[in-house]
Amino acid sequence: MPLESFAPSRCLTLGIELELQLVSTHDYDLVAAAPDLLRILKQRGFAGDVKPEITASMIEIATGVCATYGQALEQLTALRDGLLDGARRLDIGICGGGAHPFQHWGEQRISDGARFRHLNDLYGYLAKQFTIFGQHVHIGCPGPDEALLLLHGLSRFIPHLIALSASSPFVQGNDTGFDSARLNSIFAFPLSGRAPFALTWAEFQRYFDKMAHTGVVESMKDFYWDIRPKPEFGTIEVRVLDTPLTVGRAARLAVLIQTLARWLIIEKPFRPAEDDYLVYAFNRFQACRFGYGGVWVDPASGEQRVLGDEITRLLSRIGHHAVELGTDEAVAALGNDARARDNDALWLRQRQGADPLLPELVRQQCLRWAEA
Repeated sequence: MPLESFAPSRCLTLGIELELQLVSTHDYDLVAAAPDLLRILKQRGFAGDVKPEITASMIEIATGVCATYGQALEQLTALRDGLLDGARRLDIGICGGGAHPFQHWGEQRISDGARFRHLNDLYGYLAKQFTIFGQHVHIGCPGPDEALLLLHGLSRFIPHLIALSASSPFVQGNDTGFDSARLNSIFAFPLSGRAPFALTWAEFQRYFDKMAHTGVVESMKDFYWDIRPKPEFGTIEVRVLDTPLTVGRAARLAVLIQTLARWLIIEKPFRPAEDDYLVYAFNRFQACRFGYGGVWVDPASGEQRVLGDEITRLLSRIGHHAVELGTDEAVAALGNDARARDNDALWLRQRQGADPLLPELVRQQCLRWAEA
């Protein structure tokens, strides 16, 4: 199958996708309720974009094309409220978080659908272990070459986004010691990691054609890269964020990426280079493992810095772009979190420290997701 042509889109528009946990209100374990929830929502005429995910205890919501922080927050809130209405009728809970704290992958059920069955046949038990929950953010690009420049420019700040969004410290009943353990599951897939270094669409198309010729891939959906182009939408898609515990934080993280994109497109503060990726895996791991306390190595200078400090410097640097976009309050709030070393992983650990029962922690996550 040939690579799709890059569709026109309005520069710096954004779209948000959130993968959410469906849990039983009896024991707060994951429950395979997605088909029932989708049926209830259809019966009630819910018009939001809600889809099944690879296992039946997951659901995905998606906004339309948004231009502003206000639009993104409004759409996410409406999607949340519609889901909660349906969930109450089924007596199930919904929550954010990058990983369920105590579910066991072997108990999960693959969703109906040809693609889900194909992934299960291809990846075996990894398909069920893919019961993890992320936020994906699409940014509109003026053209395909500009999209690739933006993709590689944003790659430098993947650790910053991981630390700010981290919400998966617990896996199968244990504190992993990671702020974001979710991304370890994604790395098990052979087509994960970083995109190849290509700065023109013609070069990228040659790469895709070679991969397609091998039979390994058929479309962009087969790549699980941290950031990938989405030619059918005219966007790039940032995929490293854990699902936050609230829609407010999800909207703030999305418009931070929008603001970073404006800075990179307008100021062009550096020219992406293949050597930027020499420290990519190290920086990514440090952010997943230690969050704000991780080491971040500047790809240009080789200088080592504390990631939390680097985040506050970066957000200050892009402040005037936030003002221009109307995202300044959202970006400032994330800057305050970075200074305080506060993220959802910390919130989860603090709640579990106060009450070690993990079902109670999930109950608290459901309450937090439903907060106005």
